[in-house]
Amino acid sequence: MTDTRYLVHGVFWDGAPPGSAENRPSGRNDGGTPVMRLQDPAGGFRELTLDAGSRLGLRVAAEGKFCLGHHRVHGPADRDHVLCPAKAPAARGSQCERCFVVDDSRLIHDFHRGGGVPPGLRAYLMQQHWLYVATFANGASKVGTASNLRKWNRLAEQGAVVARYVARADDGKVVRILEDMLTRDAGLPQQVRSAAKAAALVAPAPAVELDALNGQLAAEARSLLTRSGIEGFDVVDESWVRPGLADRACTPAARHSYPHDLSTGTHGFRIDAVSGSIAVAALDGAELEFVVNLSQLKARTVELGDHYGSEVPAVQESLF
Repeated sequence: MTDTRYLVHGVFWDGAPPGSAENRPSGRNDGGTPVMRLQDPAGGFRELTLDAGSRLGLRVAAEGKFCLGHHRVHGPADRDHVLCPAKAPAARGSQCERCFVVDDSRLIHDFHRGGGVPPGLRAYLMQQHWLYVATFANGASKVGTASNLRKWNRLAEQGAVVARYVARADDGKVVRILEDMLTRDAGLPQQVRSAAKAAALVAPAPAVELDALNGQLAAEARSLLTRSGIEGFDVVDESWVRPGLADRACTPAARHSYPHDLSTGTHGFRIDAVSGSIAVAALDGAELEFVVNLSQLKARTVELGDHYGSEVPAVQESLF
């Protein structure tokens, strides 16, 4: 019997946000548990929970990446995910050329520059948005935005170690004007690559250093925002609460980069922690922990199975 093949859509954090750091609820659902969203051949979806102690075993079953379809946005909490009708190879990241062109979300980035958008996307963009400064495990930092409905989840999926909200904007147009201003005037980039985030988790900087750096950058951002003369927002000083499942990944420890290419072959490991779409995991028969960038599986076709495993490096000592 042939195992079911799934198209990987990525790792998502859709749970409810946790309480404050001082009053964080205990239990496995602290801040939600991430899932890997998988599309079956008939177009249905299943979600694979990535909790601490769970095992992920898979085989990459096809060469290359395939289109994940596109989105039609109808309002702040209403959108349709349209599967790629051609099941085509991906040409732009995780989309074919056709799905990229008709995807509503691609229009978001030019809205504040006067770009036209359909009514549903306009309704989404006109909701309240938040501006944040996020810092990752090696101190790399960025400015970013989140809609009100995904204020917490956006940063969980980004894999931030520490982050602070610096502004609450009336709508998505204002927040992107502010974001561009902080990139221009504070030198804060709007993207940190997933490969850099994964490499940083191999040897995270001490939490006190990252928090101090993020606090300084956020304070500088608020100062610029206060003097900006732009209307339609309030300056805020609010800390983002990291999900409990990410704590271990963000704590300095002896661990190593995953030594295998996730674009091919078989893989299997026990998940110990997850930050964004990056797992800290243990291989069967190995004493070491490895940092596995699960975002590399996005748009790839896989078969699942507990019998799949990762080859243990022949000389583990060479990894030290």
